[in-house]
Amino acid sequence: MTSFRFWRAPRLVLVAALFLALAAVLSLAPRPAVAQAPADPTDSAAPRPAATPDRPSYDVALRADDDGSRWTGRQTVSFRNAARTPLRSVDVRLWGNGTDGCGTPGSPSPVRVSGVAGGTPRPLAVGCTALRIDLPAPLPHGARASVSFDVSITVPDRVHRFGKDGAYRYLGNALPLLSVRDAQGRHLDPDVGFGESFHSLAGDFRVALDHPSPLVVPATGTTTRRAGAPGRTVSTSVARGVRDFVWAAGPFASKTVTTPGGVRLNAYWTATTSPEGVATDLRDAVGSVDEFGKRFGRYPYGELDLVMSDNLDDFGSMEFPGLVLLWTEPEGSAVVHEIAHQWFYGIVGNDQFASPWLDESFAQYANELYYRLDTTTCWDDQGMWPSDTAALTRSMAYYADGRRSEYVRVVYRRGSCALHDLERVLGGPEMAGMLRGYAADHWLGVATTADFKRAAQAATPKDLGPFWTEHRIH
Repeated sequence: MTSFRFWRAPRLVLVAALFLALAAVLSLAPRPAVAQAPADPTDSAAPRPAATPDRPSYDVALRADDDGSRWTGRQTVSFRNAARTPLRSVDVRLWGNGTDGCGTPGSPSPVRVSGVAGGTPRPLAVGCTALRIDLPAPLPHGARASVSFDVSITVPDRVHRFGKDGAYRYLGNALPLLSVRDAQGRHLDPDVGFGESFHSLAGDFRVALDHPSPLVVPATGTTTRRAGAPGRTVSTSVARGVRDFVWAAGPFASKTVTTPGGVRLNAYWTATTSPEGVATDLRDAVGSVDEFGKRFGRYPYGELDLVMSDNLDDFGSMEFPGLVLLWTEPEGSAVVHEIAHQWFYGIVGNDQFASPWLDESFAQYANELYYRLDTTTCWDDQGMWPSDTAALTRSMAYYADGRRSEYVRVVYRRGSCALHDLERVLGGPEMAGMLRGYAADHWLGVATTADFKRAAQAATPKDLGPFWTEHRIH
């Protein structure tokens, strides 16, 4: 989901040149190997066991220090057991610790949890990104329960989706989230240092942020503000049907526009971000959010925040539900790619560790559709596969196991080209109808490669088996 400058390039030739440079950078410093997640079965339409715990509802109250570098407070999450078997524990993911792990005695983890109620916590696991909480009694199918805990969040001193940018603070992946259990078991995959490992079910959030009044605080959802203690403001954001919650804080400039389709766009930018870049991002955001709404289903959240900075060049851009963080230069940013993720991962969810192509390839395909790029020879232009083992449906475990250089080349480029090829096989109207139906069938749910293959096959009398083989969609 982290995206790079070339995703907005107007010409495929420029895309290719920048892509080769980026692939060389990504080949450096591979992370240690981790066990690969099992592949999705593709030959059965039998119902999958329900993912659990589902229908989460988060209620959070946090207070910031003077500049938004530290937030402390209390978080409660209620949930339902969707599984047929009793639920005896839940796992909470602390993704904000993904880079720093368990920290050191002088520099603890950025996200810390204490004072657990509603269950008994076990020691942190998976590099201090996973906390298992044993419930006081087995939770029957269909019943609800809740756990609560104190949260302390210290923003790391680096320019990152969870980090500092001068006077600005970004709190992406900072809030603890419930993990998922399904037919594959407990999803406790590691942060491998690139790409994403996230997998969460859509839920509701109510987050009250008490902060100094000079700080502007964009956030997921619809936000109302009221006066707090002298010199402070309480910004309360409510979001429904989202997989995560993110916010930022700082002396942002801002502007709000409404698209012809009725989506409210709230733009925020740092003092050094170019006015030309802000204008370009807003123009492309207005066009793409409405176009994708027509293509894939109306954007359901009512409003979308664009948080822009010219200082994110070492990181790139990143989407979150209802908010996108954008590295913005005078010519703009990857805003269209990131907005496409509102549908692919945000609305149509997927296990990003097991199947990164299901959101990244689809977002890049949508990006290229929006810019009307000529993709006639896209697949052939990719040349040889980077290895005999490369495939579109590989997991992040595969790429982390010494194959980091393949990640962008396969997941972004080959994946989007495969979808353009599929469009040529099905026909443009048929592809558009298939994708809209696929999105509707998995709206606010979780899709797999098998689900997508079934949807595509149902859209044509042609046998797509040879297509899947050629494009290594297993």
